[in-house]
Amino acid sequence: MSAYPPGAAPGPAAGDPVTLDAGQTAKVRPTARFMLGHPARLIAFGFGSGLSPVSPGTIGTLFGWLTFSVFSHWLTAETWLAVVAAGFLLGLWACARTARDMGVADHGSMVWDEIIAFWLVLAFVMPTTFWGQFMAFFWFRVFDIAKPAPIGYYDRAFKGFGLRGGFGVMFDDIVAAFYTLLVFALWRSL
Repeated sequence: MSAYPPGAAPGPAAGDPVTLDAGQTAKVRPTARFMLGHPARLIAFGFGSGLSPVSPGTIGTLFGWLTFSVFSHWLTAETWLAVVAAGFLLGLWACARTARDMGVADHGSMVWDEIIAFWLVLAFVMPTTFWGQFMAFFWFRVFDIAKPAPIGYYDRAFKGFGLRGGFGVMFDDIVAAFYTLLVFALWRSL
């Protein structure tokens, strides 16, 4: 009988707590084996992009950019908005389930929130040049990382929901997307 939680992968000291930057302690390490143990984890980890050992949020956003570029050959802007709405709802479940399985409210390896929020940004700024897309990427990452008011407030306030729901994971990135779209609206009005 295994001493590990169901779906947990043996890591350097599997079963030992993993201390995170925010002072939270995860039950398990995010690994490919853990991710593949449940469909919610696969989604929350951005199909593996969140497993990057360096800047998983940025890698997840790049994955979002890549997938948007590929699927835009078949999807219209209106269809993208429907995909974003459905993806947000899916993310509520996937991130809540993954947070519960990891024992931490918002682990850095959960990047579905970045993917959905960046799809939202691109759905509104397209069509634009590569450099326009790059600036959307840049500003989104700035707002997501810096969390200027009220993003930081919402990030802290909704983390209070703890492991009961994925709303806290998803919402602050939607606000970062709104800020990015505001920058583009101001830029285009000049």
